[in-house]
Amino acid sequence: MTDARMLGDDEAAFIAAARSNDAARFALITERYRRELQVHCYRMLANYEDAQDMTQETFLRAWSKRESFKGHAALRTWLYRIATNACLDFLDKRNDRIPVPAEGSEVHYLQPYPDRMLPEDPQESVVARETIELAFIVAVQHLPPRQRAVFIVRDVLGWPASKAANALELTVASVTSALQRARVTMREQLPDRRLDWRSQATHELSDDERGVVKSYIDAHERNDLDGLMALLRDDLRFAMLPDPGTLIVTAEDAVDGWVSSGLFQHGYDDWRCIATTVNRMPAAALYLRTPDDPEYRLFTIAVLHIVEGTIAELTGFDATDKPWLGLPATL
Repeated sequence: MTDARMLGDDEAAFIAAARSNDAARFALITERYRRELQVHCYRMLANYEDAQDMTQETFLRAWSKRESFKGHAALRTWLYRIATNACLDFLDKRNDRIPVPAEGSEVHYLQPYPDRMLPEDPQESVVARETIELAFIVAVQHLPPRQRAVFIVRDVLGWPASKAANALELTVASVTSALQRARVTMREQLPDRRLDWRSQATHELSDDERGVVKSYIDAHERNDLDGLMALLRDDLRFAMLPDPGTLIVTAEDAVDGWVSSGLFQHGYDDWRCIATTVNRMPAAALYLRTPDDPEYRLFTIAVLHIVEGTIAELTGFDATDKPWLGLPATL
């Protein structure tokens, strides 16, 4: 694997650190790639905690293989290759992470990605909103692991086929074939979404999205079920993760399910909410105060996909004991 480029400062510094066994210098050089590598692992695995682990595994492998780096490729490329193979090894060992079998199936291991942990450079393709939204991450989980890797490095990162083939130890023909199959699956999973992942994409919420989140929070805090219903599209897709079997595809069934499970009833009717974002999507963090507790405690985070002023998809996540979300534990 080669890049047509002069040896850069990072590459030269990395080689010097490797030759001198300077672990501190090694860590300083590689740390700047942590956030984008973690996003890469998250796309592969759909789970924030697993992505953290595999990013750390990437750095451990890079240190153990440091003498093999000769600067023939960019350091960034070399680290992405290690990260991709770490994720593939992880998937090979996990029977519960086989490709999602059917359209609309829940991905029980899906976790939200806190926006504060995204790379800070807005020009990086890794932060394009369309490639970090939940629907995209779920769609990728329908791909077999190596198709998944090929699709991400080719269509999201924009690597040429030869570079992807070298990184994944495949032939160019195999990469081309895998990418064609992956694109078919992604079109099936995201029929109404823009599929040109590498073109310029928006990163900010619209005024419409902010308005819907405010209305959702107001209705939730007032226990206003009619107000909530008015915000939901009739064919709402709702799931509460990681609970299995919660996939619901109508607004009425979703609200009925919330009520029958005890929400908005005594003991589950004293709410405070704050607007936030995860996966570059609008979200509301929901805090519940029970009768015997003086504080509102973080309960769930509701991630909203908003279409034409209504909520088309609502994905709820258990937010307890997840400090990496960056949300206050109590209000």
